[in-house]
Amino acid sequence: MGDPRGFINIKRRESGYRPVEERVNDYKEVEAVLPDAERRAQASRCMDCGVPFCHWACPVSNVMPEWQDMIFRSDWKSAYQLLSETNNFPEFTGRVCPAPCEASCVLALTDEAVTIRQNELAVIEKAFELGLVRPEPPALRTGKKVAVIGSGPAGLACADILNKKGHLVTVFEAEDKIGGYLRYGIPDFKLDKRIIDRRIRILEQEGIEFRTGITIGKDLPVEKIRSEHDAILLSIGAREPRDIPIEGRGLKGIHFAMEYLEQQNRRVAGEEIAADKLIVAINKKVVVIGGGDTGSDCVGSANRQGAAGITQIEILPEPPSHRSDAEPWPLWPKVKKTSSSHEEGCERLWGVKTVKFHGENGQIKKISAIRVTWEKDAQGKDVMRELPGSVIELQADLVFISAGFVHVNHKGPVSQLGLVPDEAGNISVDENYMSSSDGVFSAGDSVRGASLVVWAISQGREAAEGICRYLEGRG
Repeated sequence: MGDPRGFINIKRRESGYRPVEERVNDYKEVEAVLPDAERRAQASRCMDCGVPFCHWACPVSNVMPEWQDMIFRSDWKSAYQLLSETNNFPEFTGRVCPAPCEASCVLALTDEAVTIRQNELAVIEKAFELGLVRPEPPALRTGKKVAVIGSGPAGLACADILNKKGHLVTVFEAEDKIGGYLRYGIPDFKLDKRIIDRRIRILEQEGIEFRTGITIGKDLPVEKIRSEHDAILLSIGAREPRDIPIEGRGLKGIHFAMEYLEQQNRRVAGEEIAADKLIVAINKKVVVIGGGDTGSDCVGSANRQGAAGITQIEILPEPPSHRSDAEPWPLWPKVKKTSSSHEEGCERLWGVKTVKFHGENGQIKKISAIRVTWEKDAQGKDVMRELPGSVIELQADLVFISAGFVHVNHKGPVSQLGLVPDEAGNISVDENYMSSSDGVFSAGDSVRGASLVVWAISQGREAAEGICRYLEGRG
């Protein structure tokens, strides 16, 4: 504990964002950076608790108190080494993680939590700046071959661990670039794609082979993958979007959120999009259906494209500003979040259910919606009730459906390998992350359902350990 009175004398200070009038004109990362001295001061607020609930809440079990003290002492090398023991990619989580650790910080009981996420980002970026992040290929190879199908955070984390253990790892990706959801689902203003490329170069130099533009089961038969590898990891995410099958759904101008975000990320990367496929919000009234982070990302992208106005609607009630009694510390609280995208301009409506899309000449023009309330039934289950006479209409030239994801796509390798789904439709696995097919493992959103990047990394790491045990058992 660097400063025993740090949490008393120093108030929480977040990095903040670049000015709105500046950031809406580009796709550079919006979050600002604190000077090292201020970052050290923020790290000094950590109390080195006897029971670190931040560690308990973190899916990858980061050892926060120790590396907070190392930051305070400017021992960036030790902080980086300790952080890397539990998290393969702190440069990703340091940018996009909602920080469940901070919700469980003991300081959050009566004060404001330590800025753990931003401190984590400072550690890894300082490590890159100082040349501490270098390729470290394994000294010995086992000769065992593992195929990782899907290059999102779960697949990359698993591949990294397996490679460090000396196994020969090939990552197959259907898209033309590595990264999965990190590259095509998260806007550049939250995660600059050069950050992904920087890490991929290191993984390549450490011996991982990346093969892009290959759809397993189409471009390359599943049987060939099985015959040439000792184990397989499926980390293909939960890509089946939840639709809103109501009247008018077939009108032009209604898109799934990921369709829009992926296209915009490709445009930022310099790719040409056919004119008849372009989704552009300039001078249009935009409605985003869904109040989560993906919907917020649509808001930020539409703002940068010059939308005439943006409304984001959510069927659930407006969350409280502070933790409720139903979610006591150290549990993760469902509180109202205002993102950098919301700050740039957006009207937000809660307790609103979309009931009909209206159009002219096949193009979306208006949405009919109704206000709803949520009540508990006799079993304690939340039940939605429509409020009579509360129909509202929203003008809409462009609609993005961001209602979440149903489950993993069952086509392709899932069906071809005969994998058994669980009740939610995701891939069912055992305690070692092995599926119903011997030697075939799965991790991340394809198992857990759509979730956080940090959970994907956690499951990728755990699946790697399961694969190692499996390979050891095969001799």
